[in-house]
Amino acid sequence: MSAGGSGSIGRAAARGVVASMAMTGMRRVTTGLGLEQPPPQEMAEHATGVSRLFDLVPPERRDEAFELAHWAFGGVAGALYGALVPDRPRTRWVGPVYGLAIWAAFEAGVRPVLGIRRAQERKILTRVLIAADHALYGAVVGNTWPHRP
Repeated sequence: MSAGGSGSIGRAAARGVVASMAMTGMRRVTTGLGLEQPPPQEMAEHATGVSRLFDLVPPERRDEAFELAHWAFGGVAGALYGALVPDRPRTRWVGPVYGLAIWAAFEAGVRPVLGIRRAQERKILTRVLIAADHALYGAVVGNTWPHRP
């Protein structure tokens, strides 16, 4: 099995951006329900090197910079999905599993490299909410939208 062509990768990248935007909306709700600090903001503020980059952004624009960076990462991760996951056959669970795999890769690999605190220090509710928004991301990325005629 091989992954889809460049059109498939482009559609997956677009879905990745839209999925990251959906995560932003979900995080507005989950933050109110107890999420300690959204991961994109946590990474921008606490990651070695990344936080220095965001120090270049005026403080009144940092929230927007965090979101734009998150959306860009979502597009890249979506393109990666399009490059790696064959168009057919694809079950409805492939996308959510991919979203959870991205989170697991971040927790196991990226977080330690960037020097961000360990996930074990998080509340269980926080972990559940982060898992839910990554599953949402994957559901959008793994969708077959836009449909081909």
